[in-house]
Amino acid sequence: MKKIRIGMFTWESLYSIRVGGISPHVSELSDALAAEGHEVHLFTRGRENNDEIINEVHYHRIACDQNGGIIEQMNRMCEGMYCRFLDVRKNVGKFDVLHGHDWHPVNVLCRIKAQFGLPFVLTFHSTEWGRNGNRHGDWWEAKEISHREWLGGYESSDVITTSTVLKKEIQHIYKIPDYKLWEIPNGINVGKIKRQINPGNVKKHYGIHPCLPVVLFTGRMSYQKGPDLLLEAAAKVLKKRDAQFVLIGEGDMRSQCENQAQKLGIGNSCNFLGYAPDDTVIDWFNACDLVCVPSRNEPFGIVVLEAWDAKKPVVASDAVALVENFKTGIVAHKEPSSIAWGLNYVLEGLGHNRMGEKGNDLLKKRYNWKTIAEKTLEVYEKVIEKQESGQEKLVEKQESGKCCASKLENIEQAF
Repeated sequence: MKKIRIGMFTWESLYSIRVGGISPHVSELSDALAAEGHEVHLFTRGRENNDEIINEVHYHRIACDQNGGIIEQMNRMCEGMYCRFLDVRKNVGKFDVLHGHDWHPVNVLCRIKAQFGLPFVLTFHSTEWGRNGNRHGDWWEAKEISHREWLGGYESSDVITTSTVLKKEIQHIYKIPDYKLWEIPNGINVGKIKRQINPGNVKKHYGIHPCLPVVLFTGRMSYQKGPDLLLEAAAKVLKKRDAQFVLIGEGDMRSQCENQAQKLGIGNSCNFLGYAPDDTVIDWFNACDLVCVPSRNEPFGIVVLEAWDAKKPVVASDAVALVENFKTGIVAHKEPSSIAWGLNYVLEGLGHNRMGEKGNDLLKKRYNWKTIAEKTLEVYEKVIEKQESGQEKLVEKQESGKCCASKLENIEQAF
């Protein structure tokens, strides 16, 4: 495939403002595309307006006012991205394809498409329904976000989903046809998480006895991710054995979960670390004894790949499609008693199971970025070919129109 110029649009990345799982996906995919010899320009939010090249990827950061609701913020972000795109296009030349991530940049993608006829690909990482279900009722922001998800699916040339579960979800909600849909998984740079550390020292630093098993949760403290389900399960586990639970992440349920732990009488066994820097998260992936992913809805589950990279067993709800039961982890129902059973099963077999190692074996085969980038380039190639074919047909139609007009003129002259 010839070298192509890609415009990547996202509200977060590893080297700008970071929020959740989109940031490593976008940055590491961009790195892999650039490593294949393509020109990647990544438009994202930043603390200030600036440009920087990182791992051969051109980062264009747009400073955005983060006051007001999320819709207002994304409107301002899209306006800023549009202006920056015009500047970059003027300096480097035309782009071949655009690639947006989730609903946040949909407005700017549609605006560029309308002005330049430039096609875009949209990757769904989740949906508003999946994140919040029906809990928002008539909340207008939820409806507007859902509308932009629909609009992105409608206006995009092709849509990428990260799992079969998510593919079925957006087909059901937004009626996106099969011919537009691609399933390409998330990935990880193998060795990103694994470290040679002393687990006992990490535990001692947080006042945990070095011999106590630790269950790790890392992610947004939100209804979708199910931290409240884990706490109910933890109370059941602690009736049977001593253990500690480390929960890393911020979100609208953090204070609720802290109160829940106290009411359940397990406050001394739960460590809420809030937002933590990468080094702290990596330390805990390597120091913990297992990772729990109790999600109510999970479009992919990057945490599972990170756990496998550290060769740790995983206990996940059945919303997580990545885990093969009793082989690469334990699959539980989205219910505290079932999650507790899974946790106890792994804790009883510590040192004797190889589920984490078997998960690690899958990373190199299925979830490496080179393979994922090659599949993504197939999508781009299809979109670009379709665009070029459409332009050729338009030219043919115009030429045909000129020919017909010429014949009509000759006939009129004959009379």
